Amino acid sequence: MKKAIATTLSLIVLAAAGLSAAPAGAQKNIVLDGSTTVGPIAKAFADYYKEKSGVGATISESGSGNGVKSLINGACDIANMSRFMKESEFKTCVEKGILPVAHVVAFDGLAVVVNPANKVSALTDAQIADIYTGKITNWKQLGGDDAEIVVISRDTNSGTYETFNELILRKKAVVKGAEYVGSNGQAKTRVASTKNAIAYVGLGFVDDTVKTLSVDGILPSAKTIVSGKYPIARPLFMFTNGYPKMGSAVYDFVTLHLTEEGREIVKDLGYIPVVQ
Repeated sequence: MKKAIATTLSLIVLAAAGLSAAPAGAQKNIVLDGSTTVGPIAKAFADYYKEKSGVGATISESGSGNGVKSLINGACDIANMSRFMKESEFKTCVEKGILPVAHVVAFDGLAVVVNPANKVSALTDAQIADIYTGKITNWKQLGGDDAEIVVISRDTNSGTYETFNELILRKKAVVKGAEYVGSNGQAKTRVASTKNAIAYVGLGFVDDTVKTLSVDGILPSAKTIVSGKYPIARPLFMFTNGYPKMGSAVYDFVTLHLTEEGREIVKDLGYIPVVQ
C-alpha cells in the first residue's frame, strides 16, 4: 500500500501540473465503464460536473476487466478500475493503438463483513484466507455459532476480486460452492439477509446493515488505510487513452478529485481522498 501511495503521489503531481480553469470543450457527454467500486464516485462526479458545465455522463458498471475492454474498443472515454491494469491488458492496449494513462481518484479499503447477528467480530488474514479456500467451513471454528459459513465472493472479472485474491488468498482458488455476485451492493445485501454469510466490499458500501470485522486487529478507516496498517487497501483508478487535453471535458472529469469539491465528494461517499 505504501508503494501504491508513492506511485499515486507522482501521478497527482503530473495531473496537478495541468490543472486550469479552462471551460470544457465541445464534447457534450462523457462515457465511462468499469468498476462497481469506482461507480459511486463516477456518478457523484457526473452529477456535480453536469450542474457545473452542462456536460452529461453515461456510466456503466460492468467490472474493471470489462472497463479495460471498453477503452480498448473505443466504447468509453474513461475506464473505471478498482485495480491497476494487468501487463496483458497494457499489451493489448498498445497493440490496438491505445495509450492507457492512470488517474488515481481515491483510496479504498476492502471491508470484510458479516451479518450483525454474527458473534464473530475479528479475524486474521490467514483465517479469512482459510474460509475462502475451504479450510474453515463452520463459524464454530472461529468462536461463533455452530453453523456452516456461507461464502460470498465478487465475480472473477471484478477488480475487487483481483485485489482480494492477491492480498488475502495469495492467488489461491476460491472454495467450490462459493456464491459469486456481480457488485459490492449485491454482496452487502446478501450478507445483510443471510445470518451466516461473509463477504468483502469496498469501504464506501459499508452501512449498519452489515458488521465490519477487524483484520489482524485493525478496522478499515481513512487513518489505517492511508498509514498502510490496514492490510486490504488499494488505490482506485480512472484510465484514459492518453493524457486528456487540458480544458477538455474528460480532463476536467478525471482531475475533479484534485479540487476541494472533488475531495469532499470522495469523502462523503466513504472513500479516502488522495489529497488530504
